[in-house]
Amino acid sequence: MTPRQRFIETMTFGHPDKIPFTPGWPRESTLEVWRTQGMPKGVDWNTCVLETLDLDPACGDSRIWLEADFRMMPHFEEKVLEHRDGHYVVQDWKGNVCEISDTFDVTYLREARDFVTRRWIKCPVENRDDWEAMKARYDIDTPGRWPADFLERCRKAKNRDAMLGCGGIAGPFWQLREWCGFEGLCFMMVEQPELVDEMAAFWNDFVAGILKRIVQHVVPDELHFNEDMAYKAKAMISPAMTRRFCKPSYDNWSKIVRDAGVPLVGVDSDGFVGELIPIWLESGLNFCDPMEVAAHNDINEFRRLYGRKMAYRGGIDKRAMARGGETLRAELKRIEPVVRDGGFIPGCDHAVPSDVSWPDYLDYARQLAIMTGWK
Repeated sequence: MTPRQRFIETMTFGHPDKIPFTPGWPRESTLEVWRTQGMPKGVDWNTCVLETLDLDPACGDSRIWLEADFRMMPHFEEKVLEHRDGHYVVQDWKGNVCEISDTFDVTYLREARDFVTRRWIKCPVENRDDWEAMKARYDIDTPGRWPADFLERCRKAKNRDAMLGCGGIAGPFWQLREWCGFEGLCFMMVEQPELVDEMAAFWNDFVAGILKRIVQHVVPDELHFNEDMAYKAKAMISPAMTRRFCKPSYDNWSKIVRDAGVPLVGVDSDGFVGELIPIWLESGLNFCDPMEVAAHNDINEFRRLYGRKMAYRGGIDKRAMARGGETLRAELKRIEPVVRDGGFIPGCDHAVPSDVSWPDYLDYARQLAIMTGWK
């Protein structure tokens, strides 16, 4: 099977020859520790894992991207506003003012390169005037939103062995939280729900417009959006709020791509997603990740509750990976029934933290390769 066939067969409860091998990726601080524990310097960590374990390079989640950009344009200026007591006060590219350790710099807020704790000071949308100004940064035809060779990419992607992903998309809760801040958004949902309705509808339409243009030229294999909206044991907003402010986007985006023939529509949310899965299912979503175990996500219980309506990625407790040995083996044994039932690509339930040692990571990867059929 090609990587594309293998991934789709796995996640749609088909009959893959093997399961994609996706053990999970480290962040910069983890790589720094691994280089002191035996990982060769100057070598890509994933290449090193594959070569050490003698695995087929095609074993992983091979994919290509169209690179349509769903982010605001133009970005805000990244700059340091203040430096004091081992901390920077910075403005990031999204217009947030926040405080971070001076171990990092403002560029770390562009993407998840490492675990960067921050204290939020001010967010770009605090009132209607801010919102009116923000909307101007989301023109579908802004130069740079579409790669210059977009149509050529679409043409080449029609004959592919790798997954064609449509990602880099913020879900409605994620995006509104980026604009307003978590606390600010929650207050708005109670005190100014009509304004939140307006922002959510705007985001729904903006993303839908890009998706409609994409599927005119090529049908991706997967739509995947980010929607971190849960704590350790509960969702961040009620099911009623989720249905009001978020579900219209879920319904619309899912219908657009499903009608075009996209087989997989998924969502990423940290935290406990047990209250959210029923809503996602109603909207036509059929997989979610990363299924954090510390947040009480029980992959076996979810399979019992929702059967083969929902597939999953992740689901391996990073704490068990750090302990290694028999603790790790017990964790892999725990998830084995769902692996065997299908609709599950096992891997670390978030980015791999630095308390997972390089030797333990290799041992974990070896066991996972056996479980997924690659050794």
